[in-house]
Amino acid sequence: THLKPYLTPDPRWPTEILRENKGCGSRKRPRGKRAGVRNRLRARAHRAPLPSILLTNVQSLDNKLDDLRARIKFQRDIRDCNLLCFTESWLNPAVPNHAIPLAEFFSVHRMDRMANLGKSRGGGVCVMVNNSWCNNANVVTLTRSCSPNLELLALKLRPFYLLREFTSVIINTHRDATLIVVGDFNNANLKRAVPNLYQHVTFPTRGNRTLDHCYTPYKDSYKAQAHPLFGKSDHAAIFLLPKYKQRLKREAPVQREVARWTDQSVAALQDALDDADWDMFRRSTDDVSEFTEAVVGFIGKLVEDTIPRTTIKTFPNQKPWVDRTIREALNSRTTAYNAGIISGNMDEYKSAAYGVRRAVREAKRRYGKKLETQFQQSGSRSRWLGLRTIMDYRSPPSGLISADESLANALNTFFARFEATSSSANANSTNANGTIGAANGACAGPIIEQRPLIITETDVRRVFKRVGGFKRSTIIPVLKKPRPSDLNDYCPVALTSVVMKCFEKLVRDFITSSLPASMDPLQFAYRHNRSTDDAIAHLLHTTLTHLDEGRGNYDKMLFVDYSSAFTTIILSLLTTKLGDLGLHSSLCDWISNFLTDRPQSVKVGNCVSSTFTLSTGAPQGCVLSPLLYSLYTYDCTATSSSTIIVKFADDTTVMGLISDNDERAYLEEIKHLENWCQENNLLLNVSKTKELIVDCSKKQERHYQPVRISGTTVERVDSFRYLGVHISQDLSWSCHTNSLAKKARQCLYHLRRLRDFRLPSKVLWNFYTCTIESILTGNITVWFGNSTKQDRQALQRVVHSAERITHTELPDLQTIYYKRYQTKARRIVKDPTHPNNRLFSLL
Repeated sequence: THLKPYLTPDPRWPTEILRENKGCGSRKRPRGKRAGVRNRLRARAHRAPLPSILLTNVQSLDNKLDDLRARIKFQRDIRDCNLLCFTESWLNPAVPNHAIPLAEFFSVHRMDRMANLGKSRGGGVCVMVNNSWCNNANVVTLTRSCSPNLELLALKLRPFYLLREFTSVIINTHRDATLIVVGDFNNANLKRAVPNLYQHVTFPTRGNRTLDHCYTPYKDSYKAQAHPLFGKSDHAAIFLLPKYKQRLKREAPVQREVARWTDQSVAALQDALDDADWDMFRRSTDDVSEFTEAVVGFIGKLVEDTIPRTTIKTFPNQKPWVDRTIREALNSRTTAYNAGIISGNMDEYKSAAYGVRRAVREAKRRYGKKLETQFQQSGSRSRWLGLRTIMDYRSPPSGLISADESLANALNTFFARFEATSSSANANSTNANGTIGAANGACAGPIIEQRPLIITETDVRRVFKRVGGFKRSTIIPVLKKPRPSDLNDYCPVALTSVVMKCFEKLVRDFITSSLPASMDPLQFAYRHNRSTDDAIAHLLHTTLTHLDEGRGNYDKMLFVDYSSAFTTIILSLLTTKLGDLGLHSSLCDWISNFLTDRPQSVKVGNCVSSTFTLSTGAPQGCVLSPLLYSLYTYDCTATSSSTIIVKFADDTTVMGLISDNDERAYLEEIKHLENWCQENNLLLNVSKTKELIVDCSKKQERHYQPVRISGTTVERVDSFRYLGVHISQDLSWSCHTNSLAKKARQCLYHLRRLRDFRLPSKVLWNFYTCTIESILTGNITVWFGNSTKQDRQALQRVVHSAERITHTELPDLQTIYYKRYQTKARRIVKDPTHPNNRLFSLL
């Protein structure tokens, strides 16, 4: 550049020389470190979170070597690439590795085609590993397989740089294994066999088809780019840039204050509780709620003043069993290593390294004992906390648009839109920063001794006269779909006091025992010896019976959905219907008082709305609400012999038994249901109401009449999930069994996590019984007998996987099915009021 003033431009010079270089002055943005996946990879070529990969179908690697050498020499991204994966290499065992060298810093690993295994033409897999990313000594070949349909080469690699959240152990041994599957899959799809994997190649690789795939267990792990073809190959070369960011960079460290419950602090707190004058709180007020708030606040203040607190920092990639002993052992090893470098004696370093291993083993053992203790405790809360700790469970994002007071007030107004008689100021009681539970556990003796002072017989009588405090409910909005668009996408779930729930359970049991046996036999909820499988079995039996009666018969099922069913109940109508069912007037008055003048507020995050007082509907989430709704709709029955209405609480199904293409009775029944809903203040949600047609006749084409409700046509579906079971229009169970297998395999992850912490086999067996087996055997008496052999084997493979994890023998699904349907049949035979009792006859 210093010769530029003495040079005269010549038009014959290349454009690169004639181009004027304006320097840094031409930059629109200041110089700095650039972002982006490619720039991050170039900055840490061999220390990226995941390896960079070049995937291509070369169709004879031998005649593409010159092209590969040129790209490695002149293209930085290919030269620094960590893995070069080639399919269709067309090599055979007669070709040695040193005959295909691309560069001295690549190690070659092959799976060649072999004629004795039926692969005389085509095929072959070759993987080249960059020694700067992973030494050849740390590459282990796990599996080689060659067949006419599959060529497989599985490698286990331990690179120099490995994230703490990853391991170099295969996936069926440890959950954190980094699995990368690349290759030419043609028409195969690995997600059908392993649904937890993600495919990262999103563009066509041959013509307009995507034949080359890359699978990993992590979403957004790679960004795929198309590179020029190699020679005359018809597959595009794919360069996979690692897009994954390690957890340490994605999440910031969390600082939190914790209480240090030492023996000295617990003793001091016990002395303070012994010296407290509890009668002072009783004399200050006669209201139980105010008395409880005062006692809770006083205990919280004692805990804050007595128990010391400390601040700890937790990193996102920190293992839960890492404690002070491990950190001290690591510091000792670092000190010994630095001293050994100076003195030349590394004996102390070796001893310190062994000390780190011992510290890790002891920490894992202590952590496993702690988790086992939490599982063996009787409290369900402690067990759930132990499970969350093992799984490293974090609550998913709430999806709320803005967790502020305005949203809480808007939701409260929307939920109380049917009646909002009055409002009051915000009432929010705290729990002394969550310290009462810890204080109760640490100082159980002094608090338990004072508990008779909190609630006495006089207090209980006063509460029954004024139950307004126990009727208060806090609404927690739960999303109906991931991305809400309006307030109707939130479902209100009411949280009431524990005391009120206990009273509700007592009243519920008394109501169910007082109901007449002749009340709506097709209402299967809250009835003795009734369950969801009874409702599904009755629905399917009626369908199959009608189909067998005539060749041209078919059935129509309308699955009705109500909008805000519980909150639209009219109290006067409910009281009248309860009296018609024969319930005592005092019980009706108690229910009327329970549903009248109910204070309600909405809590969104830490924000609580103002309080509304309601006297319409029943709070959704209470113990009594589903039962009261089923009694409120007991008079909703079929009006024709060719239609039936099956109900389970608010899940209602209208079935039309169609013969000779005559659907008039079915359509009139739907019209009657619509009129009944208007009379009883119930709103039909037409957008969620679906129609399913079961028609086994394939020779003739039918023109089914559409169902219209309030001027809107009801959507017709091929399958519908009813009471947890997927019912298809062809009455096959493949859709249902596939859903069960997918959900159960997801729970196998949690079972493996329990095994990794070396918990006893009994704990693993209990977890399997409560989670995986309950998923696989839900309503098994309905669908298992008619499922195909292939579907049963798919479910049984889940059981076999659980057996290998737990190292115990588990009952097979066939045995469970036989046992349950025999038990179900005996109960139906002994119950003459059961709607399916007439189907059985004793031999």
